[in-house]
Amino acid sequence: MPQPDPASEQADLAAADAARIGGTPSSEDPGAGQSEDAQRPLEEAGQGEAEGFEQAEEELIEHASHADQHAARRAIEDATTERDDARAAQQGDPDYERSSEREEDKP
Repeated sequence: MPQPDPASEQADLAAADAARIGGTPSSEDPGAGQSEDAQRPLEEAGQGEAEGFEQAEEELIEHASHADQHAARRAIEDATTERDDARAAQQGDPDYERSSEREEDKP
């Protein structure tokens, strides 16, 4: 039994691959799918689809406005009138950093 020639097998496979280039033939009108083909790059780029930026911006606005639809004056009016506890705000000593400037160099 003769063995098939590997070169002719490869040539047949290459011809079959080349025949599939450009897609499969269809009985539909070629102009019918043209609008879909024209829209494909736009869809791939995300046109018309929210990609998170718009939602993040809306959430930022919502959180900044406290989402209660009231003006900032309302927050001021609702604030307590009590003073802060004086014990909680004890004063500390300021930090002291030694200067490298010498007294004789000062103007």
